[in-house]
Amino acid sequence: MAGTIDPSSYRDAIVVLGTAGVIVPFAKRFRVNSIIAFMACGALLGPFGLGGLVAEVPFLSTITVSSPDALAAPADIGVAFLLFVIGLELSYDRLVTMRRLVFGLGLGQIVVSACLLALIAYGFGQPAAAALIIGAALALSSTAMAIELLSAHRRMTSSAGRASFAILLCQDLAVIPLLFLVSVLGAQENGSLLTGLVQALLQAVAAIATIVVIGRIAMRPLFRLVASTDSSESFMAATLLVALGTGLIAAAAGLSMGLGAFIAGLLLAETEYRRAIEVTIEPFKSLLIGVFFLTVGMGVSPAMLAARPGKILAIALGILAVKTAVTIVLGLPFRLSLAAAIEAAIMVGPGGEFAFVLLHAAAAASLVDQQETALVLAAVSLSMIALPFLAKLARAAAARVAAPVELPAEAAAPPPDDHAPRALIVGCGRVGRLVADMVERHQLPYLAIDKDAAAVAALRRAGKPVFYGDASQPAFLRLCGLQEATALIVTIDNPRAVDETVMAARAMRPDLVIVARARDARHARHLYEIGVNDVVPETIEASLQLSEATLVGLGVPMGHVIASIHQRRDDFRSELRPASARGRRLPRHERSRRL
Repeated sequence: MAGTIDPSSYRDAIVVLGTAGVIVPFAKRFRVNSIIAFMACGALLGPFGLGGLVAEVPFLSTITVSSPDALAAPADIGVAFLLFVIGLELSYDRLVTMRRLVFGLGLGQIVVSACLLALIAYGFGQPAAAALIIGAALALSSTAMAIELLSAHRRMTSSAGRASFAILLCQDLAVIPLLFLVSVLGAQENGSLLTGLVQALLQAVAAIATIVVIGRIAMRPLFRLVASTDSSESFMAATLLVALGTGLIAAAAGLSMGLGAFIAGLLLAETEYRRAIEVTIEPFKSLLIGVFFLTVGMGVSPAMLAARPGKILAIALGILAVKTAVTIVLGLPFRLSLAAAIEAAIMVGPGGEFAFVLLHAAAAASLVDQQETALVLAAVSLSMIALPFLAKLARAAAARVAAPVELPAEAAAPPPDDHAPRALIVGCGRVGRLVADMVERHQLPYLAIDKDAAAVAALRRAGKPVFYGDASQPAFLRLCGLQEATALIVTIDNPRAVDETVMAARAMRPDLVIVARARDARHARHLYEIGVNDVVPETIEASLQLSEATLVGLGVPMGHVIASIHQRRDDFRSELRPASARGRRLPRHERSRRL
């Protein structure tokens, strides 16, 4: 039986799993975006890369994909899952809350960018239908990459992050009618366009109505039944069935699988099973979307890049220039600051993954020339690869043009230049104020730092020694007297800012006692590694306090409770502190004396 297995039939699956399981984690270790890693592996292992050398070097057939068509079906499923999750993430309430930006700024960006890019394509000799499709495809941006980068740098809640998300959300909504437009235009080999459009529209309405009716009637009872079995496997199977089944219904009606999956996601978004479905589908979605980007990379021809680099670079720069300019111009009337408009414009400037979906569909329907499609998609790939670098440029550009903060008179006061030894407390939020109050109760000198000008002004009016500034800047720490400080207590809840502050202080004062707030055990271990003497993880401390209240409530003597809680806290510290940092923590009496 074992001898009947053909290992070559599993070759493509091994390449995909190897990329996802080995190459992507390795790339992330060096802070390379996973999507770029998939695209780079696709270009390297595809038919235009090492796959094209199989005839000369047969051994390469074991590690390459010589035919991208073999991965076409998984890639299509990946797109369907992406649209299914987008549908899950949408809700009526979210659209209503963001309607001004989504249907104002987002729709304006799509329409104006698509028209300008279509006019440029038409001016370079493309037929009207092809130019329209190219313009619409290039107007879309990479939702997967932009959201990942904004989340990684904690920019989603900023003004630029909200504007970018609104534009991307509108673009995701626009994919559905654009795919429908391509399918209608591609079906017009004979007969009038109007007749075909009406026929296709009737088919689409019938398919969508079928999905909606069946979904309304069957989806909630189905998931209620599956959830009652308390079987994660059954819940997973039901989720995959709904996502793929609705996609196949749409495909049978001549529409895209993504359209059916998107509608299914919308229907499930209003149910109580939405969050559980998102968690269940996440691993499949990530892997299948990875397959999609792998096939995208396989379509990039190094030979074409080498033969026509100037034209490809010009197209990529043209896409960036048009979309960036349109977004900035439209963003200002929607009350975005110039800094936010510039950052959002650069984030949505490059092309996106749905350009490949639309243009491949258009090329398959003979609406766009295959050679021109390859050229345009090479430019889109180049712009997407540049997105992580453009994200850094966006933040730097926004910071440069941002209006200077107008400080209240109280917050403009400089720190004292008396070189007196005192504790420095970074952060004047709820935690920082409590720490300052306890230090003050013990009549110990301190100085507090915060970047919230209004909070600083209010505390200074109350007579507190609080000063406005960025504690991650060595020059400001020196101005606050770090060289003479008895201790540094970091109470802010932004892990990135905590890291920057600790590293800046530790570089200036290797002997300084540093106590920092951490979100969880993982963050605590990291802080110990970069030089913190004592770390207080929020999750662990909350559990200890709950344990203390529980034991007291159960009648355990207070002395025993306090002793056991202190012992458990010390155990946690020993577990979290790496061996290299265990000698850094000072004895308790020494810390008290230095503070």
